Amino acid sequence: MEVIGRTDKIDLPTLGLFDIETKIDTGAYGCALHCHHIEVVEKDNKKVLSFMVLDPSHPEYDDKVFYTEHFTEKDVKSSSGESEHRFVIQTVVELFHEQRTVEFSLTNRQEMKYPVLMGRKFLAGHYVVNVQLKDLSYKTKTKKK
Repeated sequence: MEVIGRTDKIDLPTLGLFDIETKIDTGAYGCALHCHHIEVVEKDNKKVLSFMVLDPSHPEYDDKVFYTEHFTEKDVKSSSGESEHRFVIQTVVELFHEQRTVEFSLTNRQEMKYPVLMGRKFLAGHYVVNVQLKDLSYKTKTKKK
């Protein structure tokens, strides 16, 4: 298994996002992605999920609206114990030069330090967390050869 630190920078290539700061959180079960304007709309006579990734205060924000027919909904309990109804999508994550399809709940994380949270479901069987380290995947990606 790969060692991962308490934070890293991941790529979400299908969303056009690269080097996004991410919190590695063994206390969380799932993964969460900072989005806004999250709503089900009708497009081409189909119900689709519409959302914008990040927000205007983030340097990687590009004001693009994403649409997907492939989404689910679930209730997610926060660390404070409150339950929030969220939409869930699947997208590709690139970390340590490997790509995996990962399920993300979409939520407003504007008040949080990190726009992405990766939980135990993502980590299990692939990574061991060393909280004394950070950005290990990003460092291998940017290492000069």
